[in-house]
Amino acid sequence: MLTVDDYGAIRRARRDGMSIRAIARTFHHTRRKIRQVLAQSEPTPYTRTHERPAPVLGPFRTIIDQILTDDEQAPPKQRHTAMQVFRRLRDEHGYPGGYGQVQRYLRRHRARHQETFIPLGHLPGQRLEADFGHIHVDFPDGRRLVPFLVTTWAYSNAPFVLALPFERTEAILEGMVAAFEFFGSVPREVWWDNPKTVATLILQGRERQLHPRYAALASHYLFDPRFCMPARGNEKPDAESTVKAVQRRFATPVPHATNLGELNTFLRERCTVERTRTVQSLCGPFEIATRFAEERAAAVPLPGHRFDPCVIHPAVAVDKYQTVAFDTNRYSVPRPFAFQMVTVKGYVDRVVIVAQGRAIAWHTRSQMRHTMVLDPLHYLATLGRKPGVLDHAPVFRDWELPACFADFRAHLEAHHGVLAGSRRFARVLQLLGEHPLPRVRQAIEACVREHLLSAEAVIQRTRSRAAIEAATGGPPPASEATPAAPVHVPRPDLSRFNLLLGASHIIDESNEDSSNVLCRDHAPEAPVSAFFA
Repeated sequence: MLTVDDYGAIRRARRDGMSIRAIARTFHHTRRKIRQVLAQSEPTPYTRTHERPAPVLGPFRTIIDQILTDDEQAPPKQRHTAMQVFRRLRDEHGYPGGYGQVQRYLRRHRARHQETFIPLGHLPGQRLEADFGHIHVDFPDGRRLVPFLVTTWAYSNAPFVLALPFERTEAILEGMVAAFEFFGSVPREVWWDNPKTVATLILQGRERQLHPRYAALASHYLFDPRFCMPARGNEKPDAESTVKAVQRRFATPVPHATNLGELNTFLRERCTVERTRTVQSLCGPFEIATRFAEERAAAVPLPGHRFDPCVIHPAVAVDKYQTVAFDTNRYSVPRPFAFQMVTVKGYVDRVVIVAQGRAIAWHTRSQMRHTMVLDPLHYLATLGRKPGVLDHAPVFRDWELPACFADFRAHLEAHHGVLAGSRRFARVLQLLGEHPLPRVRQAIEACVREHLLSAEAVIQRTRSRAAIEAATGGPPPASEATPAAPVHVPRPDLSRFNLLLGASHIIDESNEDSSNVLCRDHAPEAPVSAFFA
């Protein structure tokens, strides 16, 4: 086969005047070949114009094509590999050829059907992509897998990352509100894949039935909820790449944190630093901060008030134990709302129960299942009628109170007996329904110092402290808790009463003098106010 160098030598010999016969004799080629070389400047590469049929594979091509057609309806992880196609041809259809022919045919077939894409260029402030990822974090109690929400602008690649305890709808609402506040603006479109916590039902095409609370979020912030086609996560590549960046760069090595709040502070700082990075794209390099400024100028401003990021369960019945059900757990409410219908609002970190247009109970949300979260203050009204439950109800038995409460109860039971002492101690606990814990604690400590070991003394002292605080606008000074100075009252002298009865004639003779004497003799030795100190 002639090379480019051979072509050049033959053409230069012809240029120098050699005849075709002489060139053919010199280069050992036929005259027809020499004329072909002189007609073109370089050799034509070999190309196959028609596919050479594999003599053994030929009759089996229709079977392979049918297998590949059936694979289009099969799950992605249960489709035929080249080796599996070869095994089926050999075992089921008696294919006598080798694996290489099957592999080459499948490679050519898949190349013809491989998907291609069109480069996209999103406008500033138009598109925000969201997704969830997972990282391992070392907490004081050990290493845990933590879900995190990622939101990324498609034009500038500016990210926001928030670690959350779970991936439910309320977590998505909390994360989206935090993202909008971090960016200081709202995009015109927010893209998700199809989580059931956001899109409860996939309809035809890109139509979705939204979760009511996510629809309310979109209406509040005025963005269009958009979704990828099923199994097409590549339609939001910026969020997918940010998830990998968080796992590879933010969380490598494995971060250490005391709680989620500390972890989120770290992630927020990394997102701020990320804006100084330069990104390579199909259109060339750009700085995230520069493009993010364009995003904010073109995006929608934040509304005047914040969206309430919670799921709402209206018309929930309160049972006879003063509890309502939410997310497999039960939460307590005050006694006046038993057997009524209330509304439960579930946040990421708390549960709020609303009735009659106001919040009646707040609880820290339990991450466990099938537990009861009870507030002892909600059961104080019932405790007055059932003081015997103090040692049998976990809501009171596990109540962590200052040590002075247990000591005071021991004094009451030692003086009045177990049942009567418990009944009196229940009256003291009921003060916590009206007064703050520090006020009741200080009243108990003051009564113990003065050896006033009765429930009535504690109640009176608590109410007195409340009156003083209301009058002075603050708690009484520390000196108020010290024992009052003793008041000495002289014993009565009855002889003076006899003197008064026999002094009528003295009064007649000298009214002025006797009046002075009586006033002097009966003048009090201490002011009246001393008896009420």
